[in-house]
Amino acid sequence: MINNSEKLKIGNKSFSSRLMLGTGKYKNIETAIKSIETSKCEIITVAIGRLPTKLNNDSNNFLNSLNWENLWLLPNTAGSQTAEDAIRMAFLGHELACQIGQEDNFFVKLEVISDPKYLLPDPIGTLKAAEFLVKKGFTVLPYINADPMLALHLEDLGCATVMPLGSPIGSGQGLNSISNLKIIIENSSIPVIVDAGIRTPSDAAKAMELGVDGVLLNTAVSQSKNPEKMAYAMDLAIQSGRLAYCAGQMVKKPYASSSSPMNLLSNI
Repeated sequence: MINNSEKLKIGNKSFSSRLMLGTGKYKNIETAIKSIETSKCEIITVAIGRLPTKLNNDSNNFLNSLNWENLWLLPNTAGSQTAEDAIRMAFLGHELACQIGQEDNFFVKLEVISDPKYLLPDPIGTLKAAEFLVKKGFTVLPYINADPMLALHLEDLGCATVMPLGSPIGSGQGLNSISNLKIIIENSSIPVIVDAGIRTPSDAAKAMELGVDGVLLNTAVSQSKNPEKMAYAMDLAIQSGRLAYCAGQMVKKPYASSSSPMNLLSNI
């Protein structure tokens, strides 16, 4: 039996699933919850700026409806245009984690985005916020452009992962920066999580085949015609892509090579 049980380690936590799901843009709460359950993901991300700071004030009861014994909250700082905004959101995210019983959860998906059209991350603001939050004891997962040097700087600061985009958020363009992703993977000693731009399971599988450690996606599932089925498909794709990477792929050649060489044929 093939063992695909190698865990994803982020900070001091280990996870069996390498799929992370966002929680926005679903048609309703029931669909979101079913999709999360079907995906078998263990990390879900929520935008702190779009939630009440007290669970008792959660009018749609979304967070209260989730099984937090099986899930780990990844608060994100979406909507933050400056480092200062993101830092404030990170602390609010920890307060929310405490309310669901995860007092030891200092995870934060760091987003600093000042560009309203393309939603590209601000590298200077991200570095500034990451440095501060790491010093405060947060497990920082920064969302970045596929910039190999920025990834190294963030690793040097003590970030737990780097999360380069595949393509702009919600664009569904897939992997537009494969060459840079390969460099980031090669140089990184912390997990590399592709975040944003994934549209299809084949996009997710391709990212995993490159050697990334996980994939975070949202719109590909929430905006599909059947989110529950798509969540299942993404889970299978990520498992398949990881297996393919670990198996080692054949070398691509510019010429044909017979699959039944004459020197190996029987003399019968």
